[in-house]
Amino acid sequence: MTTSTASDPSAAAPLLDLQSLVVAVRRRRRLWCTMALLGLLLGAAVAVLMPPPPTAVTKVLVAHQADQPNDPGTLMRTDVGLLQTTRIAGKALQTLKSPQKPEDFMLEYSGLGLSNNLLQITVTGGSDAEAVARAKALADAFVADHVRRIQEAADAEAKTLLEQRDRMQEELTQVNKSIGDASPQSGPKTSANLETLFARRAELTSRITDFGQRAAEARIGTPQLIAGTQIVDAPRAERHSLPKTAATNAAIGLVLGLVLGLAVAAVGAVVADRPVLRREIAANLGASVLAELPRTPRRPARPWQRRRTRAARTRLTATLARTVRGSAEPVSLLELGSAHSTGAITLDLAGALGQDGPVVVIDGLPGLPLANRRPKPGDPAVVSGEGAAAAAPEDRRIGVGSVAPGTAWTDLQYLGTRTVLVVRAGHGSAAWLHTVARQLADLGIVVIGVVLIDPDPRDRTDGTLWDGPQGAPHGQNERTARQHGIRPRPERPSWARVPDIDQEAR
Repeated sequence: MTTSTASDPSAAAPLLDLQSLVVAVRRRRRLWCTMALLGLLLGAAVAVLMPPPPTAVTKVLVAHQADQPNDPGTLMRTDVGLLQTTRIAGKALQTLKSPQKPEDFMLEYSGLGLSNNLLQITVTGGSDAEAVARAKALADAFVADHVRRIQEAADAEAKTLLEQRDRMQEELTQVNKSIGDASPQSGPKTSANLETLFARRAELTSRITDFGQRAAEARIGTPQLIAGTQIVDAPRAERHSLPKTAATNAAIGLVLGLVLGLAVAAVGAVVADRPVLRREIAANLGASVLAELPRTPRRPARPWQRRRTRAARTRLTATLARTVRGSAEPVSLLELGSAHSTGAITLDLAGALGQDGPVVVIDGLPGLPLANRRPKPGDPAVVSGEGAAAAAPEDRRIGVGSVAPGTAWTDLQYLGTRTVLVVRAGHGSAAWLHTVARQLADLGIVVIGVVLIDPDPRDRTDGTLWDGPQGAPHGQNERTARQHGIRPRPERPSWARVPDIDQEAR
């Protein structure tokens, strides 16, 4: 457990306290749980109200001339890109005799490369039969276009090779003619020329044969590629399961809603800057936390929970009664975000002090007048601020008021010169808690301590402040501190923490 020092200016607060952020987000679980539930319902509603259109799927085996085992998928990506062209879309629409524009039809189908040679085509339509017909027309158009491109490429290659062969054949004819026209008279020069012509004729003959073979091979390979490009999975309509789709969409909506809710809660907690930890509230108000009380549950509590709540209220009343009895000046209870709880605590405190003598409760709560309530037998007297002057001087006075925004600060000093702040965790911003502490100090009202309402059940921070200069000692050096005039505030009793009812129930 750490103890904060009220007069330690070197203790710089972090830019973002993760512990405080987590606690603030957890306290707003109603927000992100609601958004998660809303996302769940929206996802399921989308699946029911907006079912997917009828869809057909077919698979095409595509053979490429430049197929390689280590191909990274470039050829298949090219085929997918060619599928999404107006040429293929237009041919499919011609087969279907549809007046639809190719540009619009391209938005209703897609291609996916399952491997280097397997293409999946997905098409939507107005009905299952229409989707199947569209898928077949589109696959046939793609296969026909692919075959045409293969044939054109083979023809172009063969034509180029044959043209080269024809040019060499013409050159060979010229060489043969030159050999035939050579003079029969032999001589060194004539022999050298003949040898050159014979060598050239042999080279041309070899190259002509090679070009002829290559042209034949180019055309021989085309039928294999054409036969290898075919529809391997006939078009079929996809069956959609409404429960499965609804469950998938609901799960996606749940996750998105939860993430969005957590983000909104986190941003809201950072922007609002509402302290929720004991140490933060104590540091901003400049007063120690005396006791804690869980918030009254909105739904009816179980019998054991009601017993624990009554026991917690009894301990809190005893603590405040000892504090008030030890004060010679009038004491007040000022609420911030907990008017109903403050009124109930004040009546319990007045009832406990009523055993020592007459007690008068001065009601200064706006919007929750205790003076107009129907008193029960044995209840203390409750008067409004105007009727406080009529109370007997010997009566013990307990004031109850509010320090919420809009408070008439000058009226608080008439409720009591010493006060106990009853603050609900996470209600007031840090700036407003500073304002409350400054206004009470300007009025000369001493804050005895703070009663924290609805604390976080997992909060393990300390809410005790220490009087004295920076580095005020405590613990084993406490005796030395007293000798030097440094008086530490007493540690909060171990029983002052009241566990959360729901946590104990679990």
